[in-house]
Amino acid sequence: MSAAALLLPLAPLASAAPSVEPAAAPAPTGSSPSSASPPAPGSPSSPGAGAARPAPRAERAAGSTQSLAFPKAASGAATRHGSAGAGSAVRIPARTVHRYALLGAVWEHADETLRGRLQVRTRDAETKRWSDWRELTAHGDESRQDDTDGPERGATAPLWVGLADGVEARVLPDGTTTARLGLPDGFRLELVDPGPDPARPAPGRGAPAGPGSTRPESGKPGKAGNAGNSGSTGESAPDSTGPRDENGSPDGTGPQNAEPGGTGSDGTGAEGSGAQGPGSDGTGTGSGDAGSEAAGTGDGAGQEAGTGAGKGAGTAAEGAGVSVLPALSREATEAAYPVASARPGTKPHIGPRPRIVTRKGWGANEKLRESRLAYTKKVKAVFVHHTAMTNRYSCKRAPAMIRAMYRYHVKSMKWRDIGYNFLVDKCGTVYEGRAGGVAKPVMGAHTYGFNTNTMGVAVLGSYDRSRPSKAAVTALSRLAAWKLGISGVNPAARTWLKSGGGKYKKGRKIRFHTVSGHKDGYVTECPGARLYGKLGTIRSTAARLQGR
Repeated sequence: MSAAALLLPLAPLASAAPSVEPAAAPAPTGSSPSSASPPAPGSPSSPGAGAARPAPRAERAAGSTQSLAFPKAASGAATRHGSAGAGSAVRIPARTVHRYALLGAVWEHADETLRGRLQVRTRDAETKRWSDWRELTAHGDESRQDDTDGPERGATAPLWVGLADGVEARVLPDGTTTARLGLPDGFRLELVDPGPDPARPAPGRGAPAGPGSTRPESGKPGKAGNAGNSGSTGESAPDSTGPRDENGSPDGTGPQNAEPGGTGSDGTGAEGSGAQGPGSDGTGTGSGDAGSEAAGTGDGAGQEAGTGAGKGAGTAAEGAGVSVLPALSREATEAAYPVASARPGTKPHIGPRPRIVTRKGWGANEKLRESRLAYTKKVKAVFVHHTAMTNRYSCKRAPAMIRAMYRYHVKSMKWRDIGYNFLVDKCGTVYEGRAGGVAKPVMGAHTYGFNTNTMGVAVLGSYDRSRPSKAAVTALSRLAAWKLGISGVNPAARTWLKSGGGKYKKGRKIRFHTVSGHKDGYVTECPGARLYGKLGTIRSTAARLQGR
């Protein structure tokens, strides 16, 4: 069907009417009338007929979520094992909705499996053109990796689509079974409006191009860091080995010398030690506001007590109330983050802290997340991810992308906070992720089975076939060198981590590179073959930045 044909009046579907996100007020949530496109001619305008009512003004100011339920005949307890008809598709017909910029799908029980292929297409709010069909990938076990008090929901990975005001969805048989197609209980689309941008920080060297925006995608990547055309030098050969049965040092061809655009001028470094043998893990919890360095402690049977303060974690309330933490010189970093493992009389291997845009800087609504903060003992390894979303974004929109993921993780998936500890855009800007303090060993929700004593950082974009930008790779190197250094870890070494389940049997000790990819710890293709192939460069560059 042509795009022009889909601009004809969109038929309503009562069973696909927007529903209330469970944590919201009784009225369905949406964006403001001023930002919402009018219904298509002939489409319903009343909420009961399928159009979302606008959310209260206070909630609209912080973003909102619309829920679109799939037909009840294809989901629910009576049909959880399939009754939609053999070989048939289940659809949400094309419809006009309030404006949004990210979407995903959730369902009520994480132990249920989506047996089918979920595809969506969206209508650009400005051009009114429909996108091609795009497929959403289910999270699997990883949708239940966060330590929450409520029920564990199933979910797909979110997809950033830019400013849109229309959506169509379908679930197709996956071709692996002849059984009737069935949907998990409560299966629905979540359409996320990230809300307005925060106040623009003062410009300066290393400042991001500007705060995020939900204006339509231009289709033109920023100059610094055109994904898939980075012109990177010193690229290491792809490291195809997994974390098991590996000995010796990792491969790497040396640092990248060029200074990336969009980042501070200083590199980062950290103290490191060799590969660590298996040991007990410690965790801790605390509470506090975003950016606070509130300490938390916790004990577990047979485990060493962990502390929220961490070793050499810097000052209390670091980053609280500021939009950007500036890059530090090597001397200032050594003074702010003393490395406990440094021997008396020896110079610590710690370099400058990278410039970091804080949660306030990207506009996090701190009322969304849980107030409880969870900590682990130390950061023994970094897991690198990609968000598997578009590479065709302007870096000034990165804060809006992060706000949308944050809302999706918390309001739709019911996680405590955004899952990643840090995020990096293709221009090399580093963003604080999960609350608790940038220098603290905050426990994230990023690598199922290995969230204890690790850190997760995600690069915005998809890197299965596109090369990550030099700026992003350098930012990952700097962040890893600084963050691992606070715990006295060498980014070019290996370490032992105890599995919490998933890819490896629970309780099994696995040897990882201290800079590893998501796929090393979980059954996934993340962070994409092209970014995974850069891990050797990231390790060697981070080690050089530590003065090794």
